[in-house]
Amino acid sequence: MALAHMDEKSRHEIETPVWSEDMLKQRRARAKAMAWALLGFMVLVFAVTLVKLGANVLDRPM
Repeated sequence: MALAHMDEKSRHEIETPVWSEDMLKQRRARAKAMAWALLGFMVLVFAVTLVKLGANVLDRPM
């Protein structure tokens, strides 16, 4: 067994990544793009909902 020589603590340690400045810039750019895409989708759903409801939203029993 290959893991037999490792003790229990070192077997579960996770090596933390080292982020370069360029990697962080790319990550922020992707996050901004995803935020804009999500916002656009939300606006689209809201607009379609308003169009589908139309004036009927005001003509309902209270």
